[in-house]
Amino acid sequence: MHKTSSQPVIFTKPHFEILDGLRGLAAVAVVIFHFMEIAVPDYKENFIAHAYLAVDFFFCLSGFVIAYAYDQKLKSIGLMNFFKIRLIRLHPLVIIGSIIGLVAFAFDPMSNLFNAYIGRSFWMFVASCLMIPYALVHERYFNFFHLNPPTWSLFWEYVANLVYAFVLIKLKNKVLWFLTILAAILLGYEAFKSGNLSVGWGGDNFFGGGARVFFSFLAGILIYRSKWKIPSKLGFATIGILLILAFLIPFSEKFNFIIDPLVIVLFFPFLIALGAGVSLAKKSSWICRFSGEISYPLYMVHYPFIWVFMSYVESKKPTMNEMIPVMAIGVVALIAFAFVVLIFIDLPIRKKLRKIMDSGLKITSG
Repeated sequence: MHKTSSQPVIFTKPHFEILDGLRGLAAVAVVIFHFMEIAVPDYKENFIAHAYLAVDFFFCLSGFVIAYAYDQKLKSIGLMNFFKIRLIRLHPLVIIGSIIGLVAFAFDPMSNLFNAYIGRSFWMFVASCLMIPYALVHERYFNFFHLNPPTWSLFWEYVANLVYAFVLIKLKNKVLWFLTILAAILLGYEAFKSGNLSVGWGGDNFFGGGARVFFSFLAGILIYRSKWKIPSKLGFATIGILLILAFLIPFSEKFNFIIDPLVIVLFFPFLIALGAGVSLAKKSSWICRFSGEISYPLYMVHYPFIWVFMSYVESKKPTMNEMIPVMAIGVVALIAFAFVVLIFIDLPIRKKLRKIMDSGLKITSG
């Protein structure tokens, strides 16, 4: 193997498999939540109404994983290689999701909404691919990225990665603690102002996304740097149930501004520390690996089909008994579709891009 000080050795660093598994569970919960959000618009009647907090779990887990992978490596691989690695990991699915979103928008058989935006659809697509916030479609929630709404969280993930590489990597833990406490206060204020923390995705709640990633990403870094692991004999199933229970908390307009920050500030960091301290049983290893691999593709390709489901609900006015099998089949089909996208599109693209990157490194170092 050709060795060089700038070689991205982090590709071979081992993972925390239970945390991978939890990420997959959270992604499935998001898909179910988005179906239910259309079927039952009143969150008080939505059995999984708090699954929007899965994004905060993703942010916290991302902070932990980024610090774990790069705190000791960033200086040796360099900033440009760090950004290339993150782009290779994240951006193919941003573009894939945008393409799927454009196709679903244009050919939705039960909606004529595309006709109203046909003159601006190209710029919607460009903005989605480049992750430039472009809130346009007022008829459907005024999302920053209508073609693929989950892209909003990738926008903030990129911001967090930039801040990590230029600032957070250099900070001592005392400063990080101060910033994390400050971020928790801002998160609480955002929850009080908005009533809940389902914010950051649209034209009227943009800065709420900054508050969410600010705390959770910092908390994830602190968990790693403080070596906060909770050893236990709990298995993946038990810790997974604990995560799902957070999403099943009943929605309360009166108390949600308290519930959401408590879950994000206290419970999610605890779960990540718990997952990091557990030794995974071999019988659960495969499901955690599969769950982790499928989580990001599932998150990034599912929502265009949620728009189609919304068109079905608006045009056909189905009963709940009619929607339940559609949603159940939809969740399973989307998991299968995400796996196909992963195997036949995302992984080959990333493999090709890594080869190009590695060859560039060899030429530079040679």
